[in-house]
Amino acid sequence: MDLLPNDNFPRIAACTPEKIKVEPGKIYSWCTCGLSEKQPFCNGLHNKIEGAPYKSMKVQFDKEEEVWLCRCKHTKTPPFCDGTHKTLKSV
Repeated sequence: MDLLPNDNFPRIAACTPEKIKVEPGKIYSWCTCGLSEKQPFCNGLHNKIEGAPYKSMKVQFDKEEEVWLCRCKHTKTPPFCDGTHKTLKSV
């Protein structure tokens, strides 16, 4: 497997969050690197980054609710959107 150099990460997957209806008890794997094609969720592509500095963030919810998950990967409140995408250049 060819590794990607560990620079310019995390990648901005999108400059907007995604509203997700979550299920209680289900474990979600949020992408931290920005490479996943299943945004905002992880598909394991972080394993292609040299040095393996990224991994998915596991999150579980107690109740069914709608949440806004970050896709710019620069939030200060992962995996939730905090509006940081508004200060970044679009992809």
